[in-house]
Amino acid sequence: MFRTVLVGALLTAMACSGQAADPGVTDSEIKLGQTMPYSGPASGYAITGRVEAAYYDMINAKGGVNGRKIKFISLDDAYSPSKTVEQTRKLVEQDEVFAIAGSLGTPTNSAVQRYLNNKKVPQVFISTGASKWNNPKNYPYTLALYPPYRLEGATFARYLLANRPNAKVGTFSQNDDAGRDYLAGFKEALGDKAATMIVKEVTYEPTDATVDTQIVQLKAAGVDTLYTGGTSKYVAQVIRKVAELGWKPLNYVVSTGSSIKGVLEPAGIENSKGLMTTLAYKTATDPRWQGSADVKEFHQFVKDWMPEADLADGSLVTGYVSAFMTVKVLELCGKDLTRENFIKTATTLTKIEAPMLLPGITITTRPDNYAAFSQMQMARFDGASWVPEGPVISINDALR
Repeated sequence: MFRTVLVGALLTAMACSGQAADPGVTDSEIKLGQTMPYSGPASGYAITGRVEAAYYDMINAKGGVNGRKIKFISLDDAYSPSKTVEQTRKLVEQDEVFAIAGSLGTPTNSAVQRYLNNKKVPQVFISTGASKWNNPKNYPYTLALYPPYRLEGATFARYLLANRPNAKVGTFSQNDDAGRDYLAGFKEALGDKAATMIVKEVTYEPTDATVDTQIVQLKAAGVDTLYTGGTSKYVAQVIRKVAELGWKPLNYVVSTGSSIKGVLEPAGIENSKGLMTTLAYKTATDPRWQGSADVKEFHQFVKDWMPEADLADGSLVTGYVSAFMTVKVLELCGKDLTRENFIKTATTLTKIEAPMLLPGITITTRPDNYAAFSQMQMARFDGASWVPEGPVISINDALR
């Protein structure tokens, strides 16, 4: 009986002090974790984790979130699913983080999705747009923050139908869930035209040293329009190889391969002129946005907290928005900072105007639809920046 009374008194004291029962939260601290490819084939995206860490440092310098400082633990998974499992288990079972926030990659996040949901550990604002993340029934604790790959594919398909209906399309994609999503949205929006417009499909593995063979095959097939999906390393290879071949197809690159600093510069700016992509975020170096308050604030953040970073690296913006949204949800939770309420809050957002989003694009989530983005903007690279082309396209328009 004495033990029962003692436990009851302890729980009452914790409630009165505001201390949460969930791991990773105390009166003074919120512990967040993530995995990031600081090495391996997707290391070009590693700046995403560094900018998130810098953002949380800035928030801590301002007093934290509702009186709590954020302790952020970001571990290298080398873009290897087995390593992701190992590092995520460490974060959850040894470091006892409150949530996994902002981790990058489809195969890597897939490897730990079931584990985290079984543990009821939030896996939030992850950097991947695969459709599998929008599955609240089976994986209620997983939420992505990236324009859906299907929406990207559908947006480009709609552009082709309107502007190049007789295009001979070749597709290049990663052989995984992400690559299949890019193609699914593209084909769905093309409809019956897919059978005649797509003349060649090739894929690659994330362990491939080069993809030269695939690009030669596409050229030989008479392709005049490329749909290039994949991570930064391989998209850069495609751009370079196309130029080496003296080939001049219209080349669409997916948003994960559209970073000026991380992809286009290594591939060659001259080689990249005329590329097309879809955007949800402003390009930090684009002259048309320099007067915007959010862009000015972003520039100041980079100057103060990441002076070594290059503003032309699009992954900076990805990490910045992910960290912003994580802090936003933590703030909205107020005193009720439990994992359950954190997920509830993260999946009931309405038209959040996050910094660095293009005009007309907002973030909305619902308990039955976790897809944060439903709009995208076509753009063309002019040799200096991505220039918007046409109106913002909604997912309903693109996929109907």
